[in-house]
This record gives sequence, structure tokens and C-alpha cells, in this order.
Amino acid sequence: MSTGPMTATAPPTPTERRRTAALRKHLVLQLLFELALPLGAFYGLQAAGTSQWAALTVGSLLAVPWLVHGMIRRRHVDALGLFTLCLMLVGALMSLVTGDPRVLLVRDSWLFGLIGLWILGTLPTRRPFFMFMARTVVTAKLGETGWRAWASRWDTEPAFRRRARVLTAVWGAVFTLDAAVRVILALTLPVGSVPLVSTLQWLAVLTGLLLFHKSYVTRHGLKA
Repeated sequence: MSTGPMTATAPPTPTERRRTAALRKHLVLQLLFELALPLGAFYGLQAAGTSQWAALTVGSLLAVPWLVHGMIRRRHVDALGLFTLCLMLVGALMSLVTGDPRVLLVRDSWLFGLIGLWILGTLPTRRPFFMFMARTVVTAKLGETGWRAWASRWDTEPAFRRRARVLTAVWGAVFTLDAAVRVILALTLPVGSVPLVSTLQWLAVLTGLLLFHKSYVTRHGLKA
């Protein structure tokens, strides 16, 4: 039984549509430069006769200009992006010393594992990972004013805080477990097959995680 007047949802404004389109474009470019380009470069260089170590090193470093460009364009040093850059360079230097391509493969596990632990570490704070992640999406839809209004729910709704922490815990646990799986893949599979298998595994995990996230956010009223 209805307890009040029905309200129609207003269609998205042109500004909101542009912001949503820009966000989707950014996500597509992120997948291209951080997954597809390094993977394609590795197998392309392997086919050209380059060593596994060189192919992995060059392929992984191709993402560096994309990360740096993002920081310059936003005029903001992203802590996560800077951390990723440092880890990529450290992994490349370590593999240069050891000459072992598996060091580069395991480096991705360090990245995902440390990100997972960082996400879990934000659980007791006033801005857990869910709030950090949601800012880009909410701002794209509603602008800065809309983001501030949406984020103010953290201070006024205990259920909002609890559910934000549940999502943060899920993301942190998945990233940490994914890192463990990546270590096993990097140490047990043939080096030539690890990049493809690891990428497909991550895409499957990410798809499942995003579907769960979307369903949880919709069910519990966390959408902007």
C-alpha cells in the first residue's frame, strides 16, 4: 500500500550525461592502458624474439606515461597512483638485479595485496575506501555540491556508515585474496602464460566484484 505521493525520477540533465560519458571513457582508457596495452606488448615482443624479462619490463612500464599523464591532467598527485608507480619501478629494478622474470610477475601480487591491506586499513576511519571510491562516480553524476550532500549521510545515518564499511571490507578481502591467487599463478604456471591467465582471472574477479557492488548499493539505498 502506498503511504505517500509517488514521485517520478527526473531524467539526467545534459551535464550529468556528459559527466557519466566522461567517466565511462576514463574507465575504458584505464582498461586499455593498464591491462590491454601491457598484455599486448608482452606477447608482441615475445613473438618478435625478445626475452621474457625484457618483454615483461617494457610491457609493464608502458602504463607509466598513462599514470603520470593522469596526475598532470588532474593537477593532483594521486597517492594510489604514486604508490603504483613506485612499486612498478622497484619491481623492475629487482628483476634487473636477479634477472628473473617471475619477480616482475609476483610484483603485481604485491601491488594488489598492499592495496587490499590499505583498503582494510581504512575500515575504522571516517572515510573508508567505499567513500573514496564513490567520490569519482557521485561527482560525475551530481557535481561537487551533490557529492558533499551525498557524503553528509555519513554523519547522519548509522546504517549508511555500516553499509559503507561492509562494502569496504568486501573490496579489501577480494583484493587481498586475489593477490594470493596471483602469487600461486606467478610461481607455478609457465612464465609465458601468466600474464594472460592473470589478466583473465582479474577481469573475472573484477566483474563479479562490480556486480556485487552495484547490487548491494542499489538494494541498500547507497546510490547517489
